[in-house]
Amino acid sequence: MKRQPSVLEAPLAGVEGEAPGGRPMRADARRNYERLVAAARTVFTRDGGGASMEAIAREAGVGTGTLYRHFPSRLDVVEAVYRTDVDNLIQTAERVSSDLEPWPALVAFLEAFVRYAQGKRTFLNELHEAFEKNPDFRPEMLGRVQGAMQLVIGRAQDAGLVRADVTGADLMQLVGPMCSNASLSEEQSERLLTVILDGLRETA
Repeated sequence: MKRQPSVLEAPLAGVEGEAPGGRPMRADARRNYERLVAAARTVFTRDGGGASMEAIAREAGVGTGTLYRHFPSRLDVVEAVYRTDVDNLIQTAERVSSDLEPWPALVAFLEAFVRYAQGKRTFLNELHEAFEKNPDFRPEMLGRVQGAMQLVIGRAQDAGLVRADVTGADLMQLVGPMCSNASLSEEQSERLLTVILDGLRETA
């Protein structure tokens, strides 16, 4: 039986796994797409906003023609990388919720969120441009991340481990600034996360 999409998934025409017009990608085209997105993430991490399309194609081991067939512009690459980062975060929420007890699942998810936030800071300016180009993109991704947070925090609340007056949207407001503060170090991120987790605990 074909798996039904998770409530945290939001498939759209022209996204990963689909060619323009919503047609399924051929297997070789899908492999190239995935290779290009992974290469773009590597190049953005290494070069930041200065990452070039040529460097991405070179990292992926494909020609620039293949790159431009999948991504007509640099902002299309940025959108694909960010969408993939969010997909990975959603999958982490689902996996830890399935595999771990509620509190360790919450900790593991928020640690993954910090890593996601650190990756996002490598191309913030380009991402803001992508949001301006596609006004629906940001709220779509925000809603998916909030849904993932609600999943993990809801389980911890049901177990009596997290204060009942906190929502996934509240948690997003607490940890979201880690995405936009380029000066935040890894050590400081971990320290702030500990403070947030302490504040979430149910003390009664």
